[in-house]
Amino acid sequence: MRDAVIVDAVRTPIAKGKAGGAYHDIHPVTLHAHVLRALAERNALDPAEIDDVIGGTVGQVGEQSLNNTRLAALAAGFPESVPGVTVDRQCGSSQQALSFAAQGVVAGAYDLVIASGVEWMSRVPIGSSAYVDGTRADVGGPDIAQRYDGGLIPQGVSAELIARKWGFSRAQLDEFSAISHQRAADAWRNGYFASQIAAVNGLAADETVRPGTTAEILGNLRTAFADPRWERRFGAIDWKVTAGNSSPVNDGAAALMVTSSANADKHGWRPRARIHTATVVGDDPILMLTGIIPATAKVLDRAGLKVSDIDAFEVNEAFASVVLAWQAETGADLAKVNVDGGAIALGHPLGASGARLATTLLNVLERTGGRYGLQTMCEAGGTANATIVERLDV
Repeated sequence: MRDAVIVDAVRTPIAKGKAGGAYHDIHPVTLHAHVLRALAERNALDPAEIDDVIGGTVGQVGEQSLNNTRLAALAAGFPESVPGVTVDRQCGSSQQALSFAAQGVVAGAYDLVIASGVEWMSRVPIGSSAYVDGTRADVGGPDIAQRYDGGLIPQGVSAELIARKWGFSRAQLDEFSAISHQRAADAWRNGYFASQIAAVNGLAADETVRPGTTAEILGNLRTAFADPRWERRFGAIDWKVTAGNSSPVNDGAAALMVTSSANADKHGWRPRARIHTATVVGDDPILMLTGIIPATAKVLDRAGLKVSDIDAFEVNEAFASVVLAWQAETGADLAKVNVDGGAIALGHPLGASGARLATTLLNVLERTGGRYGLQTMCEAGGTANATIVERLDV
């Protein structure tokens, strides 16, 4: 049976997703094209051999609309024969792109495909696609409002409900977040990210890592989502979620080169990892961000592995409460989770984050000598992806 292997992975540094951020004046198609071009150059890849480019983007509106992945392939200078498609599974979009790429290779539909993602939140803010003429659209409609007693809620409120359900204190959320910054700062100081970065216009490091961050400093930030209407709906909430224990808004792009072992051998490429197992689940769309718990259980079951078999985890840090709830339910060792820092420090360019997690995970496995890595991503609407990769030079 054919397999699907990752030959290489690359990402941009992650920039602040606001005016003054390093990529504010760089078009998202240009940013996306940058990692596609870098992947081809790093591997002496003839782009004419690429069967497809599958890219993730959440805000598919404005400059990120009209299938930006196809436009990025053209902007990268790839032949016009190279197609591209843009997928939206919210924050898991580029992780889903990686799954689709692997499925296509295993099925024989592709010999070589790039899985990628981009998000340009400085100019296409989160939620932009839900607005028409400045007014937020009713994206769920009356049936969703009826089924969920008033409709869906903001992710930050979901993060608060998770903190309440699992009994996490504000101090626990802030301590976890401070550790994310410390780990990311240490990883940059030690040069761990160097091999995965394609610098953009002189930016060679992530903009949102704050080396001096402590739990005490984070403890001084005000809560971000407190609102009486949510307490009327859900009961009393001891508000704890802040900008400091949540991921920031960011710009960035990432890409992975996926092929079969046979095709890699043919071209003299050394596969870095095999995409062992991938899955996606649906979960409660009100708690919304807890899907990573059943997704992890499902992917481990399908892989025939246990939590203890996994050498490194990348769990997207949309909010500190999400990762802590996942750890409480899975029993995973936090010392193996986001060892180079997570999205709270590194940033969360939505459509690129799944590919960024995979890129980081490959490098962690290679550096530590681990065999199995698991990444999982919570997503708006109550879905979640989970993927296990197996390092091949074990």
